[in-house]
This record gives sequence, structure tokens and C-alpha cells, in this order.
Amino acid sequence: MEIKVLGPGCPNCKILEKRVRDVAGKLNLDANIIKVEDIMEIMTYNVMKTPALVVNGHVVVKGRLPSEAEIETFLTK
Repeated sequence: MEIKVLGPGCPNCKILEKRVRDVAGKLNLDANIIKVEDIMEIMTYNVMKTPALVVNGHVVVKGRLPSEAEIETFLTK
């Protein structure tokens, strides 16, 4: 599983990255978690507001900070 956290380094982006790592660890997922801070790469996902979360190439959240429960749902679908 490939998980990307998109964001330039704002506080919410850092919180999202931590939540994703915590949930993936709790679920014992074999996941490659990547933090993407390059604006040009973020724009390739048609994301104009961060933070955003991409799971296996699909944007599942953009422009808001999801709860750990929501993240768990995204990672177990």
C-alpha cells in the first residue's frame, strides 16, 4: 500500500502525517508512507488546499484534517 500525505509543511500537514503513521502502525499495515512537500507534485493530484491524503493513487481527503477513525476507514477499504 502506498500512502502519500500532501502538504508544504503546515501544522495540519504535520498532524495528518503523524495520524497516518499512528493508524498504519496500529493496524500493522505494510505501507509505504511518503510526505510530499513539492507544490508542483501536489498540483498533479488536482489538490489546491492541503493537507491531502492519497491512498494507492486516489485522493481520499483534501483541504481538511481527517480524524484517526476516518483515516482507518480509508486504509482498510
